[in-house]
Amino acid sequence: QVQLVESGGGLVQPGGSLRLSCAASGSIFSINRMGWYRQAPGKQRELVATITRIGTTNYAESVKGRFTISSANAKNTVYLQMASLKPEDTAVYYCNAMNTVYAYWGQGTQVTVSS
Repeated sequence: QVQLVESGGGLVQPGGSLRLSCAASGSIFSINRMGWYRQAPGKQRELVATITRIGTTNYAESVKGRFTISSANAKNTVYLQMASLKPEDTAVYYCNAMNTVYAYWGQGTQVTVSS
């Protein structure tokens, strides 16, 4: 089992920045990829960014150049640095961790971009 706890969401004005954090605990040795997904009201959950154990990253086209995913392995933490935020980035952001068998999810953190 892997437990994920997100933090860092909130309300920000368009053009602003936020950093999300996700702390993993439990059977973290089994994790080979972590990432962030988001779900806006009335829409399906979508991939935002992922990072593998060896540091390979992948981003949704809509966030490339604005968001940066990183990890601190010693702390078993993944970050999502978000800049130049737009109203369409408003969503609940979920941390995800995957091993070869399971996908684990955090409880989600709300990000609202509004003036």
